[in-house]
Amino acid sequence: MQISIRLLGSTELYVDGRIATPSAAKRRAVLAGLAMEANRPVSLSRLAGMVWGDASPASAVANLRSHAAALRHALGDRLIARPVAYELRLSPHEVDVDEFQRLAAAGRADLPAGDAVAAIGKLTGALGLWRGPAGEGLPCGTALDNHWASLEEQRRQVFEELAQARLAAGEHADLLPELRRHLAAHPLRERAWGQLMLALYRCGDVPAALTAYRDAHAALREQLGIDPGEELGALHRAMLDRAPELAYADELPVVRTTDRVPTAGSAAEAAESGAGVPVPIPVVPRELPADLVAFVGRTAEVAELVGAVTGATPAAVVVSGPPGSGKTALAVRAAHEVSAEFPDGQVFVDVASQPSVTAEEVLGRVLRALGLPAAEVPAGGDERAGWYRSRVAGRRILLVLDGVTGAEQVRPLIPAGAGPALIVVGQRHLHSLDGVRRVALAPVGAAGARSLLAALTGTERLEADPAATAELVRHCAGSVLALKVTGSRLASRPQLPVAALAEQLRDRRDRLDLLAFGHLSVRVSLAVNVAAARAADELAGRLLELLGESPDAVAAPDRTAARLGVSTRRVWQALEDLVDAHLVHRDEPGGYRLPALVRDYAVELAAMPSVTQNPGWRAGSAAA
Repeated sequence: MQISIRLLGSTELYVDGRIATPSAAKRRAVLAGLAMEANRPVSLSRLAGMVWGDASPASAVANLRSHAAALRHALGDRLIARPVAYELRLSPHEVDVDEFQRLAAAGRADLPAGDAVAAIGKLTGALGLWRGPAGEGLPCGTALDNHWASLEEQRRQVFEELAQARLAAGEHADLLPELRRHLAAHPLRERAWGQLMLALYRCGDVPAALTAYRDAHAALREQLGIDPGEELGALHRAMLDRAPELAYADELPVVRTTDRVPTAGSAAEAAESGAGVPVPIPVVPRELPADLVAFVGRTAEVAELVGAVTGATPAAVVVSGPPGSGKTALAVRAAHEVSAEFPDGQVFVDVASQPSVTAEEVLGRVLRALGLPAAEVPAGGDERAGWYRSRVAGRRILLVLDGVTGAEQVRPLIPAGAGPALIVVGQRHLHSLDGVRRVALAPVGAAGARSLLAALTGTERLEADPAATAELVRHCAGSVLALKVTGSRLASRPQLPVAALAEQLRDRRDRLDLLAFGHLSVRVSLAVNVAAARAADELAGRLLELLGESPDAVAAPDRTAARLGVSTRRVWQALEDLVDAHLVHRDEPGGYRLPALVRDYAVELAAMPSVTQNPGWRAGSAAA
């Protein structure tokens, strides 16, 4: 079955080349939400937020199941029912968003290499996929709004990257009307103002270029109360000085990652080197996600992480902890604190807890971020590792890898000498990595949990009912993610008593449904991490199902081995791997127990039909 889903405009569905778009807007919203989260389970509560926002009707679940049943007529077995969730299986080429992002990345990679013509073709192709505003025709005020806003921001960025390539190709005159229309719609885009100024300057209209700067200054002061940034100011000063590097060069020079990029104010340096850069090309990556505002506690862990990446060689550290413990937030906070010490760039790669992602793929992603054109990235892993070490040697570059599941994914990226630093984020300790420091996160304590809730909901509300607040903290079981969901849910409903939410969370059967809000979901976090553990060892997944059948019991390897028909040593090894993945705790001597929230998810796993329950699986495992 060939599927094509178009989200860059009105939502459209094509199956085997024939249009199969649902007529109902809410059904299209379900399709769009599942496509945006393709290959990951989307809980019914999240889907409801995508369709109705915060005003879900009492019949939301029944309506969603009806919409899913109708979509399955077109999508067949691509739409999979999970426990209180649905998952849509798609390949990257089947969603226009993925194709847009692929073309944009490819065109962006051509710019540092000086291939403006290739960049123009790819970036034009990326923008050509758009048929209208993202999310057109779907309900407004839902959780999908953030997705559409993000896509529109990417669209604006690609337009400006295309404008940069066209300036490099000498198309400044043809570009003028498009830049003016872009700025009429988005008057706070400083980069586009700089491009308009440069296009006017190269057309010989210096007064108009200087007027454009005054217009940018007025727009920023009026709407934001700020002056233009240093880059735009430097371009303005260079125009006043008639700086020679602003003149159009027939060929855009190659800018390597080891070169310093001249700014509009560095005329003397450019004249001495003979290099004229038409538009400043950013070859220093700044890829860190935004730092979280609601970040509470973990002071010692942040300090330990900062010390690890700024200390002795190799400056490498592994951050590990249970699902939802705030590992990524900790790494991003520490990375922002030390970013000034890594002026040659910060690269962020999300491995997305996929064991199938290889070190070769990660190396390719990092090399492209460091300015190596995609066509020049070596094919072999050893050669990629060599190129990586050569490019970062002695340079102050910070690399953050999130969602790592195995040491083999990151071993080639450990710094070989002074200069670069590496932060690895994952559930496992990755003990086989030599010479790295480790920061292990424990569940957040009661005091830290109350502080995080207070940051999201307000102290007075919690102090009004301390007993209910304590119960909420217990139900969240030290999970930062669960606390964020709970706090966000309370913040969105100021009239909801803390005690009412605490009472709802008492029922284990509904707890994971309630621990989902917007894009945050404890169930999805657990599902991703359990899937990674199952991919590494099928027996681990079966053990979690068995533990879910008696969620409050302590598992003994010998009894479990007898039940499964495998050796005790094999079961012990799988249980220890689950301990390393923070999905099982050691309890009494020789016993193992499920952590609180993992227990709730394991109960759901146990209720699902499992292919691992057939006799053939037992025979295969016993042979292993």
